[in-house]
Amino acid sequence: MRRFLLYVHTGRAEALHAMLTVLTEMDRRGVRGVVTDEQVAEIRSADPAIVPPELLEVLDGDRVDIDDRVTAADRVELGIVLGGDGTILRALEVVRDAKIPVHGVNLGHVGFLAESEVAELSETVVRLIEGAYEIEERSTLDVLVFDAEQNELGRHWALNEASLEKADRQKMINVVIEIDDRPVSSFGCDGVLLSTSTGSTAYAFSAGGPVVWPEVDAFLVVPLAAHALFARPLVLGRSSRAAVEVVPDNSDDAVLTLDGRRTVPIEPGMRLEARLSPSSITLARLAPTPFADRLVEKFRLPVVGWRGRDSEGT
Repeated sequence: MRRFLLYVHTGRAEALHAMLTVLTEMDRRGVRGVVTDEQVAEIRSADPAIVPPELLEVLDGDRVDIDDRVTAADRVELGIVLGGDGTILRALEVVRDAKIPVHGVNLGHVGFLAESEVAELSETVVRLIEGAYEIEERSTLDVLVFDAEQNELGRHWALNEASLEKADRQKMINVVIEIDDRPVSSFGCDGVLLSTSTGSTAYAFSAGGPVVWPEVDAFLVVPLAAHALFARPLVLGRSSRAAVEVVPDNSDDAVLTLDGRRTVPIEPGMRLEARLSPSSITLARLAPTPFADRLVEKFRLPVVGWRGRDSEGT
C-alpha cells in the first residue's frame, strides 16, 4: 500500500480539521497515512475544543501508521504539510534523512515554502496521489561548530539560516569573518546570519540582505547591526566556505540558532564554519509559479504601470 506522511500545526483548529479531511481522502483512495508519535501526542494533549473527535477516532483506529521516526526503509512516498513555513521546517527535520519530498498547504501568513491553499485541499490531495507534481530541490547549509582549541563539537544543518546572535541583548559580540580560509573583516555586532537562497526572503531579508532566487546555488553572510564601515552582506558560491570566529577577548556569550528552532550555546573563542551541503531537500510543486510572481504576491508589491512584452515577445 502507498504511504504518505502527514504533518500538521497541532495548535490550530483549522489545521486539525484539514488533517481529518486529508486522511479521509487518502483512505478513500487507498493511500495509508503516516503520522509521527510526537504529533499524535501533541494532538491528544491539545485543547479539546480545537480537536475534531473524528480525528481522534481515526488516530486510534487501524487506518493510520504511527511511527517514532521516518526512514527510507519506511517507504513513505510523500509528505503533506498543513501549516505555515515553520511547520514545513519542522516536517523537513523529520524527513530529511529519508529524502522524502514534501508539499506544503499554507495555513500561515507569508508562506514562501508552502504552495497550495487550504480552500483547494481535496483537489490538492487528489493531484498529489495521482503524481501530478514536479520536484523542486533546495540547497541547505552544513554548519560545523568548533571550540577554542579547534575541536569539533557538532555538525548541524539549516534550510533557511544559521543565526549567530549575542546572548545578552544589552551587550555585543566581536567576530572575525573568514572566507575561503582568508580573513575578510572583524567588528562588533549583534550577530551574523548565514543564509541559503531559500532563507534570503526570511530573516536575512529583514536584516538587509538581498533576495536571491531559489535556484541560485549560493549562500549569504549578513552582519546584524555591525559597528563597522564595511559590513555589507556577502554572496558566496558552492565552492566557498565561510567561517565566523567569536573573538576570545572583549566578547560575550552567543547562541547559534538553526532555522529558528534548534539552538547551540556559543562561547568566546569558538568558531563556526558553513558551506552549502551536498544534500538538498525536495519540495513537491503542483504548478511551479515564477518566483517573481510569488514575491509580488507574498510581499504585496506594487506593479502598477507594467505593460510587459507584446504577443510577439518584442
